Amino acid sequence: MVATSAGPSSGSVAAPFWVQKFAAGWHRTECLIAVAAFGMIAVLLVLDVAGRELLGPIYKMLDIKGATGVYGAQKMSVYMLVLASFCGIGIATATGSHLLPRVGFGWVPKEWGPAMDRLADVLSGLFMVGVAYYGYVFISSTMASGLRAQAFNLPVWPFQLAIPLGFLSAGVRYFLYAGWPAIRPLPPEFQE
Repeated sequence: MVATSAGPSSGSVAAPFWVQKFAAGWHRTECLIAVAAFGMIAVLLVLDVAGRELLGPIYKMLDIKGATGVYGAQKMSVYMLVLASFCGIGIATATGSHLLPRVGFGWVPKEWGPAMDRLADVLSGLFMVGVAYYGYVFISSTMASGLRAQAFNLPVWPFQLAIPLGFLSAGVRYFLYAGWPAIRPLPPEFQE
């Protein structure tokens, strides 16, 4: 069966329906998480600034003592930024929008292209899984030390979990691309 995708490896075997559905749902979920995190950042910071700049003068005029901004807005925004940023690794891999150095292009015969693409996907997947492992080691040390978030007194590791999960997401995607090259996104120069 020939792939219907116009991807870089057209002519390769099409991915089973469940793989296509899984990859699409996974991508949609990461996008929703990233958009929700960036949305929360925007809401927190707008409310914080509005509270300080609008309520602050009113409170001062009425001689009311108390906080006018959103407590811990900046810290929570940083945690949400970590979550959104590491979702971005998987999103960039799924859309083919990550940076692609052109070192080594043209070093092998053009006929080897599909095989080299698959090899590159396997190597990229292994690299990403390796980085995810070290992210896990980092989180394990955070858990062992009992590090807690300032201002909230919550454990930090649940926020840091985005680090290995983001790299693992990209790694698994690369393995899917190696198995079914037809689902690999088009390179940026062909997307337009």
